[in-house]
Amino acid sequence: MEKKRWVKLDNASNIFLAARSETDTKVFRLSAEMTEVIDPVLLQSALQETYKTYPLFHNVLRRGIFWYYLEERVGTPKVQPETSPPCSPIYHYDKREFLFRVLYYKDRIHLEVFHALTDGTGALWFFEDLLTEYVRLRQAKVLESLDKPEQREKADLEDSFKRYFSKKKKYATIEASTDPLKKYQGKELADDNKPLEQTPKTMSVYHVKGQKTADHRQRVIEMSLPLKEMLTLARNKKVSLTIYVTALYMLAVYLAKEDKSKDVTITTSIPINLRQFFPSVSVRNFFSTTIVSYTFKPDKDNYLDELYATLAQQFKSRLQKEALEKRLKRFISFEFNPLTRIAFRPIKDGVLKLVNYIINKKTTVAMSNLGRVKLPEGMENYVKQTFFYTAAIRPQFCLMSYQETLTISFTSPFVETDIHREFVRLLTEREIPVIMDVNRVSREEME
Repeated sequence: MEKKRWVKLDNASNIFLAARSETDTKVFRLSAEMTEVIDPVLLQSALQETYKTYPLFHNVLRRGIFWYYLEERVGTPKVQPETSPPCSPIYHYDKREFLFRVLYYKDRIHLEVFHALTDGTGALWFFEDLLTEYVRLRQAKVLESLDKPEQREKADLEDSFKRYFSKKKKYATIEASTDPLKKYQGKELADDNKPLEQTPKTMSVYHVKGQKTADHRQRVIEMSLPLKEMLTLARNKKVSLTIYVTALYMLAVYLAKEDKSKDVTITTSIPINLRQFFPSVSVRNFFSTTIVSYTFKPDKDNYLDELYATLAQQFKSRLQKEALEKRLKRFISFEFNPLTRIAFRPIKDGVLKLVNYIINKKTTVAMSNLGRVKLPEGMENYVKQTFFYTAAIRPQFCLMSYQETLTISFTSPFVETDIHREFVRLLTEREIPVIMDVNRVSREEME
């Protein structure tokens, strides 16, 4: 009998296991709206072909005495019709289940992934390949002239955290690239001597409250916007699209707050794709996060220009090589600490739960920008648009662009939509047309 292969989890994955809950399942979803109703038989064939090329996705999650680990599972995943709320739990400690699922509903294909398996970039590679294979099977005669894309360069099981940030890092001579910083710094933001607004104390951070949905399902709002117009607005302010949309959203959170008689500090957690800075084609998690903040004052009326500049400067400073390495080495040192290594897994889970609690106390909202979906030429005739969102314990939004459309997907554990109304108002004031779709979460809405 062949012995099953197993792999230790990467540094980022352990906190997802400790922090997951019924509301925040640590599951995220990639969706594609197609031009035709989905054929589940062909989708299953496409999944089988794509699955063969991603060994990481062959694993299930197991609990050891000291750490969690991934273990290879024999079998093939099956596509399923969508019947449960978006981002429902995937991992159950007592079952050897795949850590992802492929769903379909009418003209939509969904890929849902448990974050302990991979990050948004790794999942996007899988999703792009799945869509490409499905369209080839669906429209084989039409696309027979379309050259089969080259094999994607990737390393499924490489742990890039250990590669770059452990004491025995494998490629110590490789320097982090600073090229990605260029898109975050405008001419007037290049002065590193400007004072930075510091991350506020935990007790002073504003936390959004509201009525929780009855069955823990996420309130999901999908918005479609013209990408070119949004990029133009961001460039006019000399900031990235990430910073521009984050600033609008933070202002929307403030405007939706009823009591504005006192200073209100709002923070946003932003993930950083480390592949931009450290050469890596790992499919596994390889990202960090940072928090940007701004304090709204009741005696001010016009916030945005200062808000753009403040967020851009904070974000740029935290993307510096030294700042990234310092933060990541501190996190990975926990994993290799001699006391940590001999501590039983439940104790480590408890410590990570505490860490997650502290992070949550410092965070008002969260965002993620997965960037542009890249599909072979001709696919635009079969894929209309794409969406990306994640389960959230607090209001969160995710960006993704495909062709000429930017989609912004909002998730929240609350029934209320007042923040989103303010956000749409800010966009329409800037003459941005918005197409919006909202799911039903309350009994009244469903009836």
